Amino acid sequence: MRHLDIVLTQALNGMAMSSASVDDLMIWSSAFGVPVLVAAVAGQWWRRADRLHHRHVLVSSGLAFCAGLAFNQLILLFVHRLRPYDANVTHLIIERSADFSFPSDHATATFAIAAVFLLHGVRKAGTAFLLAAILIAASRVYVGIHYVSDVLGGALTGVMAAVAVKLVYRENSRLDRFVTGIF
Repeated sequence: MRHLDIVLTQALNGMAMSSASVDDLMIWSSAFGVPVLVAAVAGQWWRRADRLHHRHVLVSSGLAFCAGLAFNQLILLFVHRLRPYDANVTHLIIERSADFSFPSDHATATFAIAAVFLLHGVRKAGTAFLLAAILIAASRVYVGIHYVSDVLGGALTGVMAAVAVKLVYRENSRLDRFVTGIF
């Protein structure tokens, strides 16, 4: 399994430095993809159509985002995986990262957002966010900062966080009506 992970990681990272425009897209996606996605979510707060449901989805995506990253911090207490560039697996084309590799916080955050939208039936935005999450996750491998399994693990923690939030933070509950109606 580790061999497959390395082969897939090197295949994606091996495309780096062969096209300046693709490199620019992947570097930009790696650096700015998460903030742009968060801004796209936040900007929907004032949407008029189905306002309460949509606000519930937005709050849920923020909760899943935070829960997924918190779960990653727990994993990092037990898993200390070196970055692929430190293991001479990838060629790094961005700045080094100071923390461990598994799981990818970028993948966790973006897949949590996409999963929340899809779980709540907001298919158009959910599909767009899923495509963005895939691009951002792939960009992290492309630039050499993560293994493929790091982003798959991050995607899994993001989806798990989204499911957990959906189970706990119920639409039309007293808390939901307070949070979505207060603004």
